[in-house]
Amino acid sequence: MAVPKRKTTPSKRNMRRSHDSLTPAAFQECSNCGELKRPHHVCSACGHYNGREIISVDA
Repeated sequence: MAVPKRKTTPSKRNMRRSHDSLTPAAFQECSNCGELKRPHHVCSACGHYNGREIISVDA
């Protein structure tokens, strides 16, 4: 069985974990209604995507 010969230092451990952090969710303003929405997703408030109405949302 493979066993490490030396203890991993905190510096090496933290360098390995440097890419594990969470990134904040990206939002952009809908061009039709101005609500915040995820990029490349249909707007949940008005149903528009790329300047066209995809889903009819009744208010």
